[in-house]
Amino acid sequence: MKTAVVVLTYNRADALLAVLRSLAGQCGPQHEVWIADDGSRPEAVAQMKAGLPPFACPVHHVWHPDAGFTAARARNLAAARTAADYLVFLDGDCVPNQGFLAQHARLASSSSYINGSRVLLGERLSQAVAAGQADPVHAPWGQWLRWRMAGDCNKLLHAALTWKLPRRANPRFVWKGIRSCNLGLWAADFRAVNGFDESFSGWGHEDADLVLRLHHHGCRRINGFLATEVFHLWHPEQKREQEASNRDRVLQRVQQGVVRAEQGLAEHHAGDASVVVTDLSANMNQQNKGHA
Repeated sequence: MKTAVVVLTYNRADALLAVLRSLAGQCGPQHEVWIADDGSRPEAVAQMKAGLPPFACPVHHVWHPDAGFTAARARNLAAARTAADYLVFLDGDCVPNQGFLAQHARLASSSSYINGSRVLLGERLSQAVAAGQADPVHAPWGQWLRWRMAGDCNKLLHAALTWKLPRRANPRFVWKGIRSCNLGLWAADFRAVNGFDESFSGWGHEDADLVLRLHHHGCRRINGFLATEVFHLWHPEQKREQEASNRDRVLQRVQQGVVRAEQGLAEHHAGDASVVVTDLSANMNQQNKGHA
């Protein structure tokens, strides 16, 4: 299946490049990468382009002007432009493990979505990873144990156990653990629910809303725990003034059976002049020539 990886980013090029370095080692001709940029400053975009690793698949950058926290719109803008069969949403501060894409493909099944999990890294380790001084993707068990004892990560199970777990499917809607920073689903199902709902204001629960609407559409949840792990780099918490109102909206929709987003994929128009789409493959080719 053709898989598009949609990577959300905002003004954090060093973290994004750590994510892209891990993805580059996993991507093949069946993949494409879409960087969904929620309005990064020009210097952050330039840093990303300058440090972009070589990929064996197309890489695109979709940017729209900064208007506050509009992650749902950034993701929709990227997802609307791919013809891939399957979508994997990933955040630009969540470094995927070395089997990330293979495990998403292995767990994918019809009428389902994959809810991945994450390992939280502390501020010190996160800075080292972003600077290329530490590698959580290939770190052995002993290194993870040292990081855990030093308080640099929040758990160890991902390093100790394999992905062969039974009973991954759950037909119920479960709010706990929903994370759009690590989510896989069929593009047809994403279109059927009209993508992320951009009418949610500010940080909070637009991902739970998407999962709820997928549930109402007839999709079941597949648990990606100990398979599609990502290593989440530390950052200060987002402002959460709208969290309570956003949560209330989702709770109302639990009872209402809402399937389609009020403002989502269908509301986007290709002629929006404020959106800048760049094919970075040419940029990579120029870099490769320069190193030849």
